[in-house]
Amino acid sequence: MKYISRAPLRIGIAGGGTDVSPYSDTYGGAILNATIDLFATVVLIPRNDNKVVFHSIISNIRMEFESKEELEVAPGLELQIGVYNRIVKDFAKKPLACEIIASMDVPTGSGLGTSSTLVVAHLGAFVEWLKLPLGEYDIAQLAVSIEREDLKMAGGKQDQYAATFGGVNFMEFYSNSRVVVNPLRIKPHILRELEYHLLLFYMQTKRESSRIIEVQMANFESMDEEVIKATHQLKEQAYKTKEIVLIDELSKIGKTLKLGWENKKRLAKGISNPMIDDIYETAMDAGASGGKISGAGGGGFMVFYCPENSKFSVIEALAKKGVIWQRYRFQTKGLETWTSLQ
Repeated sequence: MKYISRAPLRIGIAGGGTDVSPYSDTYGGAILNATIDLFATVVLIPRNDNKVVFHSIISNIRMEFESKEELEVAPGLELQIGVYNRIVKDFAKKPLACEIIASMDVPTGSGLGTSSTLVVAHLGAFVEWLKLPLGEYDIAQLAVSIEREDLKMAGGKQDQYAATFGGVNFMEFYSNSRVVVNPLRIKPHILRELEYHLLLFYMQTKRESSRIIEVQMANFESMDEEVIKATHQLKEQAYKTKEIVLIDELSKIGKTLKLGWENKKRLAKGISNPMIDDIYETAMDAGASGGKISGAGGGGFMVFYCPENSKFSVIEALAKKGVIWQRYRFQTKGLETWTSLQ
């Protein structure tokens, strides 16, 4: 018997960065994001030999440990072991013997919320196996706590909630870890139109988001006036973009993406670089009306809004730069778990 879990990755559309403390604790954050049909998948197989085996297909790592109440974190398996340790501490109250196999549809560090989605998928497998009474908010907040508190990884909160809830959501972040997820009821034809014009591209580069976010957090803590102002504008654009999507004025999204990107670059050094700037200008010259990096910045995926039929010229222009067009569909479901007898 095995227990399987999968959680969807997400595209950040507007407001990225406003979910990061201490900004969200002081001013409140707001983000519009949408999950897509790219996933992190975890398979958990119970064992009876007092061993814990982690097999990361993503990183090509397989490590075996003696089952105990707290495992020492190993390079490349920080997230997986962090989840195991918390589950044992808070729920099982005893060592667990199992094999955990993790895979993902895109590389880690690519800006689609990969790390947090992987944590959510691991939690889902344990929830299915141990029949834990955890709801969506519980799982998402537990994932945040594991990353931010247990593992001391810098970052925001949107990815954990997106992976758990799924769909197109407008999220609000407040002090004391309070988060409100507002699912948007968007007409199917509007979503199809958004899929057609909002293109996702992979720059074939990876980055460590926590380093960029650490700089961003330091700028918040020092009350850097320019950074605070830029983040306020990012939050305002999240509200505007939500309205644009709901009332079907998608032609305006390019402008809000462009404004958001200009403000995003003001949050911290390293969010953009000459290569990213060149890719951005190439897409704009080819007909895109706006775009942004997905995630903290520095590499990974970018999204561009391509009005009318400009998508074809944008795809062609970026292909010459070695930038890959990633097909996707919006995913309405969040975390899914099931038990397999095979």
